[in-house]
This record gives sequence, C-alpha cells and structure tokens, in this order.
Amino acid sequence: MTVITEADRDDARLLWDYNLMGHQVRPCPAAITLGGCDIGVATTAAELYHAGAFPLVVFTGSTSAATREHFPRGEAVHFREQALALGMPDDAILLEPNATNTGQNISFAREVLAEGGKTPDSVLLISMPYMQRRAYATCRKLWPEVEPVCASQAVTYDAYAKEQEDEKTLIDMMMGDTHRVMEYPKRGFAIEQQVPEKVCKAFDRLRVRGYDTWLLRD
Repeated sequence: MTVITEADRDDARLLWDYNLMGHQVRPCPAAITLGGCDIGVATTAAELYHAGAFPLVVFTGSTSAATREHFPRGEAVHFREQALALGMPDDAILLEPNATNTGQNISFAREVLAEGGKTPDSVLLISMPYMQRRAYATCRKLWPEVEPVCASQAVTYDAYAKEQEDEKTLIDMMMGDTHRVMEYPKRGFAIEQQVPEKVCKAFDRLRVRGYDTWLLRD
C-alpha cells in the first residue's frame, strides 16, 4: 500500500491546478459531458442546465477498466439517469454510449449533434476537474470549428480527494491525464500546450514514487 506523503500531495496539487483551464462558464448552444469514474460530472451537468448554461447535452461514454465496476451499463447511461433524477428533461439529453476514449467522446458526440441538426459554434465540455485540459486540447484538434468552454465541479484538490475511495488512484489517474496532455500532440490526438517546468518536475517526482498505473506505455 502506497503511503501518500505531504510532498506527494503538494505535487498532486500542482498537476490539479495545471489541468484546470480556468474558463468562465457561459451559455453555449450545446454541452458534451465526458464519461469517467465520477458521477458528480452528471450532477454538475444538471446544475449547469438548470442555471441556463445550455439547452442540450450529449452524455458520452461506454465503459473502461476504471469505470466498469461502478457503471456496468456504460458511463453515458448512468450519467443520464443521474441527470434525469436531478430534474433534467429527457428531451434535453442525447445519448452516445460507444466512446471509449476522449477523442471518441468528442467525435461521436459531434456526430450525434449533427444527426439532430445541431452545428454549434461553441460547446460546454463538462468533465472531471483534472480532465479539463485534455478535453480542451482534444476538442481543439478534432473539432476546430467550435470554441470549447470547460466546466467541472468547483472544488479544490484536497476536497475532491476526500470524496474519492482511494487517493492513490486519483493521483494515478491525474498523472495519466497529464501524460496525455504531454504526449498526445506528438501522436496527432490533441493540440500542443505549454507544460510549465514546475509541473514537469512534479510529474517526474510522482512517477518515481510509483504513481504510474495510468501512464501511457511505449
């Protein structure tokens, strides 16, 4: 069992802050809620809908090794059910149950919107907080015609970590997202983004400490 030190948490906070885009949420013609292991993403989507941030949302996501146990019928399906339970009307929701990665989240959601006659000029990307930067970079690469606006639960790293079953897994997954921000531009999956030296050093320290479960493999 990994003992999480305060030094580890300091580095995790650097990664957390980096992955937040800091966008001001504003009304968009449509939203895309990316699947993941946190049902709170669907809660945030419902809150933003009720606040008038968008009229239509695509819940996108199948299952993965990280989510299969919690969302056996698929991330999008479970997220939709959560949103309905929180008062979102069914006619404000489109379902995309097949995506297994962020690129497919964006591409497949775009197709679902197009099939419904929707060609928005901006989209609200709703995700886990530490997934914002990867979602933004992926959307800019695959759908350059739209302006992505990132939104998540407004929460600090420490508060979010307390909500999770396992802080080690949280840091592992945040490392995975950061690694993809660094590496995916080389593979044509995302736009290039500057990674500050302090973030790179924090990433390297955490990697040495064994937070490598969700890193890309060569």
